[in-house]
Amino acid sequence: MSFFDGYDFYFYLVLFLIPAIILGLREKSLRWYRTIATAFFIWMVYRDTPVQFLYLLAYVVIAVYLVKIYLVLRKKYGRNKYLYGHAVLFALLPLITYKISGMSGGNLFGFLGISYICFRVIQVIIETYDGVITEIDEKQFLMFLLFFPSLSSGPIDRSRRFAEDDSKIYARNEYVELLETGMFKLVLGAFYKIVCSAYFYRLLTEVFEGKHKPLYLIGYAYIYGMYLFFDFAGYSAMAVGTSYILGIRMPDNFNKPFLSTDMKDFWNRWHITLSTWFRDFVFTRFMVDSARRKRFKNRLYGASVGLILNMGIMGIWHGAEAHYIAYGLYHGFILAITEVYQKKSKFYRENKDKVWYRGCSWFLTLNMVMLGFLIFSGYMQEVIVVIKNKI
Repeated sequence: MSFFDGYDFYFYLVLFLIPAIILGLREKSLRWYRTIATAFFIWMVYRDTPVQFLYLLAYVVIAVYLVKIYLVLRKKYGRNKYLYGHAVLFALLPLITYKISGMSGGNLFGFLGISYICFRVIQVIIETYDGVITEIDEKQFLMFLLFFPSLSSGPIDRSRRFAEDDSKIYARNEYVELLETGMFKLVLGAFYKIVCSAYFYRLLTEVFEGKHKPLYLIGYAYIYGMYLFFDFAGYSAMAVGTSYILGIRMPDNFNKPFLSTDMKDFWNRWHITLSTWFRDFVFTRFMVDSARRKRFKNRLYGASVGLILNMGIMGIWHGAEAHYIAYGLYHGFILAITEVYQKKSKFYRENKDKVWYRGCSWFLTLNMVMLGFLIFSGYMQEVIVVIKNKI
């Protein structure tokens, strides 16, 4: 069984959501019930992969003790960068181990959801270092890491926001609003994933697979982009909808990304929780550190380097394969060019609000996005191999 995939998962999901709805409408706490539901679904999903299950348990135990120990050290030694850096490194080690082993065909310390759990742990460590987090509720922290709707593929929630909802008992009218929103998102997500995603996937495999002429390449880029959107946006919407019904207002992950008018706008609409996580904990940290060290004479140049670095790391996070790294750097360079253009161009300032300009900007952005998806898919590598073999 997989999260939000297969009839068995949906059967159990409906079965478990019914008592949650009853509890919510009766103004009862959903905290204990979320724990039961999460334990059940984790067991059902991981029971056929016991090694992954053991890795998951091992990482969660390590994370809890790592955060607790670092919190004690933070209180004793203050903002010690040596301790802070090592805490982040220890949180990252299992993910790094998994990525490196994967390059040689292994799966050491790999389990479904490792990246997203790792992001949550690092967020807590960073905000503990900043002094924003001063205490940790172990049970709440465990639920934050393991909450089943977002365990395998996000969205990436923030611990303090999660804690507010986890401790809350909703009044009936508040829960009714959550329920209505949750049901809408759940149904919309199911339609996206089960109907739309399946349709575009069938087009990929039946019409475009194995065809390498330029026209097919363009078609593949667009069809793959639509498939990727409906598959991931559908999954995310179902995860958010489920969490709403269980009393957790998880943040949305997509907001009409194909209406974006520039690449900065696109990353404010696409995989929102991932892009904001990287913005807050990679790009912003890099910019603050650069300003302190006077690394760049020109702030705009520093921002450009920061954007390329930020997106390059995001590409590597997806995988160490060349097409993932190229995808990250591609977006990094485009974002850097966009930043310079919008800050320096008089033409942009004079025309940015005009209808014709916004229309042209939308069309250009859409095509750059689809080219990015083509890079991300790895299909271009296949085309290059075919062309080399013909030469």
